[in-house]
Amino acid sequence: MGENPALNFVSVTRLRLRHWRFLPAFAWFAVRSFAQSRQAPGNLHTSAARDIGLVFWTITVWRAEEAMRFYRNHGAHASVMPKLANWCDEATYVHWRQPGETAPTLIEAAERLIREGVVSRVKHPSPNHATRAFPVPAKSR
Repeated sequence: MGENPALNFVSVTRLRLRHWRFLPAFAWFAVRSFAQSRQAPGNLHTSAARDIGLVFWTITVWRAEEAMRFYRNHGAHASVMPKLANWCDEATYVHWRQPGETAPTLIEAAERLIREGVVSRVKHPSPNHATRAFPVPAKSR
């Protein structure tokens, strides 16, 4: 089954740092990755949110999955990805295709991530990591 070029590609990530000591380096890479994403060819939307307990969300919308993968595999984002396995005790993402350029709300993104998310490998997983038993984001409560 081929891709429908009329559908845009949505990527949502949720990361939880396992300790405050990782926050300065994480923040430095996050700012650089955010800027990289907004300038990346094919990017339609980039947003990020901080939640309670060192939890960070990103929501991006792309013209095509290939555009997201190129962004993911280059620059600041590619540099930080290997570090996240040690820094995070929860790391999950979800992708889907949708018509239009409108990004999902944080609650829509969270519901989809909890329901369908892919758990990334982390070295020190929390009890909720594998089951995706995450609380609803505080900003949407």
